Amino acid sequence: MIYRSPLPDVEIPDVTLTEYVIGGAARFGDAPAVVDGVTGETLTYAGLRSQVGSAAAGLAAHGVGPGDVVALMSHNQPRFVVALHAAIAAGAAVTPINPAFTVGEIEKQLRLSKARMLIAAEPVADKALAAAGGAEVVVLGEHDGALPFDALLTRGTAPRLGLDPATAVAVLPFSSGTTGTPKGVRLTHRNLVANLAQTRAGWRIGPDDVQAAVLPFFHIYGFTIILNSGLLGGAKVVTLPRFELDGYLRALAAHRVTRAYFAPPMVLALATAPEVSGHDLSSLRFALCGAAPLDVEVTERAQRRLGCLIRQGYGMTEASPGTHQVFDDEFASTPPGSVGRLSPNTLARVVSPGTDTDVAPGETGELLVRGPQVMAGYLDDPGATAATVVDGWLHTGDLVRVDSDGVFWIVDRLKELIKYKGYQVAPAELEAVLLTHPAVLDAAVVGVPHPEGGEAPKAFVVASAPVTGAELMAFVAARVAPYKKVREVEFVERIPKSPTGKILRRLLKG
Repeated sequence: MIYRSPLPDVEIPDVTLTEYVIGGAARFGDAPAVVDGVTGETLTYAGLRSQVGSAAAGLAAHGVGPGDVVALMSHNQPRFVVALHAAIAAGAAVTPINPAFTVGEIEKQLRLSKARMLIAAEPVADKALAAAGGAEVVVLGEHDGALPFDALLTRGTAPRLGLDPATAVAVLPFSSGTTGTPKGVRLTHRNLVANLAQTRAGWRIGPDDVQAAVLPFFHIYGFTIILNSGLLGGAKVVTLPRFELDGYLRALAAHRVTRAYFAPPMVLALATAPEVSGHDLSSLRFALCGAAPLDVEVTERAQRRLGCLIRQGYGMTEASPGTHQVFDDEFASTPPGSVGRLSPNTLARVVSPGTDTDVAPGETGELLVRGPQVMAGYLDDPGATAATVVDGWLHTGDLVRVDSDGVFWIVDRLKELIKYKGYQVAPAELEAVLLTHPAVLDAAVVGVPHPEGGEAPKAFVVASAPVTGAELMAFVAARVAPYKKVREVEFVERIPKSPTGKILRRLLKG
């Protein structure tokens, strides 16, 4: 059985991502496009278009062009947007890097993506220089030993490239997929343009909208759903470098934000913190939560305090990311806890896990999706690509059911990924780190409930020498980004495994 969107298919323009998002900026003129919620720095639509063209010309003159990869490591700020679209307009693919990564993690992504340039924010310039290897470092500001991004600004315009949007990769985020260690996800211009056109049909973002952007642009949710959807519609995008409750609430009130975007820990904070009542949030019209499942009771408490409905969407990096959404017109009628309906141009099936057999309507099965937003494949990993996209169907690894109204509900995850505060944490990556410790004979990592993160990594360890859990947690913490840290260690005599050596995580979870 194939499920379809209630909305008609939309036309997908045959243009590059930057042409689609920035091409119409002239009609918004001096309206603010991106505003730094901390410093007040403002980039108008006219200024954004001009700076993107100028920087693209400078990058091209510097030798950046089609076939190249440019890494971008920065918190949310107006300069991120200029650097992003300038690199894409020069013909390169951009691989976004989390600024919280360790030097080792940055080195790995640079190596796997084959990035020739790393553009970094000032606060992480030292780390960028330490990790760069053969990549040239450009800094969004000033820093000894690195080229200032402003030095690339010229009086020129973006080069004419003649790229094929259907095959040229625009963005190369890294995702752990359904299992395993992070892999580069090859998202073409057409993938991303399609997803923007699809979501725009249900979310009618326009020049009167103000979008709060605290969820990071290096994450596909922030990249597509907040930043580029906002720019496409002519909205004002207010950037914040991180979520700090009081500063976030002040930004919502001061900028009269109309659309807010959350991850579950933010909703929990809004549901419980007394500060909420001290701010005028009456401008809020829509609030969307993504990145991980959201508790319904917490949702309803937060709604009452905000005076605004909160609904969920669904997607994954491999789908650019959106496949399901609660349309603006259906916010009130769609039950909280669901992820709404399929976006236009998107098909879905629900199958018995591990098979190609559709389950009966209303029954639980693995979600498969198909549409123009589905990735071109994983970078240099045809085996993982073939296992994930079968006959055009993206196997999501998520268990869902569809109710009698055609609304989708996420039931559980087949995949082993841990979602800590919406960030993907691959157990295999942490297990590999633990196994480098001289006192660890074997290890397995699973997700366990966490009061702030929703879920957090717990390690089960077979020790070969005396060692404490605190020592192992500190060992891992020194080698991974903060959100990947192991929060708990339990020592066991053996790790349960299948005859083929696969860790039986469900037995560890009890």
